[in-house]
Amino acid sequence: MVATTVPTTRVSWLRYGALAAKLILFALLLSALIWPDLSGIKGKASTARLVIYPLGVMVLPLWWWAYGRAKSKLHTSFPWHADLLMTLPWVLDLIGNRLNLFDTVSWWDDAMHFILWGFLTAGVLLAFGPRDLTRALTAFVALGFGATAAVVWEVGEYYAFIRNSSELQTAYTDTLGDLALGTLGALLAGLIIHRARSRVRT
Repeated sequence: MVATTVPTTRVSWLRYGALAAKLILFALLLSALIWPDLSGIKGKASTARLVIYPLGVMVLPLWWWAYGRAKSKLHTSFPWHADLLMTLPWVLDLIGNRLNLFDTVSWWDDAMHFILWGFLTAGVLLAFGPRDLTRALTAFVALGFGATAAVVWEVGEYYAFIRNSSELQTAYTDTLGDLALGTLGALLAGLIIHRARSRVRT
């Protein structure tokens, strides 16, 4: 595991931000269990989300605890910046559903696919991507991860709830748009991460 070194002065707020995001996520999931009708995810694969979302935000901490600490050669502290970026997509998705933004704001779904896939890809690159990749290779890695993750998400959405919902009629067009926006968000994240790392090296 290789990650960008973060100045000590930023570690505290990144740590608190990542922990706060996880607390918000688990609070939203708990409220969905207690008040499913108010969760915003009822009828939208709520059971799958209750399982997958906690796993999504715990991937990096669990990997670090089991493997990353011993293999990290560039730093000894947990990569809170990457953890925050990998946590935000799950939290913002739940907040958007809880506030019914996906169904009431026409551009919200498109914006989320672009932005959240960018966050997730940036976090994965910072946590697991070698720092010495060229811009082209960083872009290819970002595209590979982002496009694959977007496809897996869309397939999961289809089998979890879209095939049996009224959204099926527009699913093809919506899925193509989501895949394109998620991939573009991932590509932009890769280019930003490469530029940031280049500036640190210089």
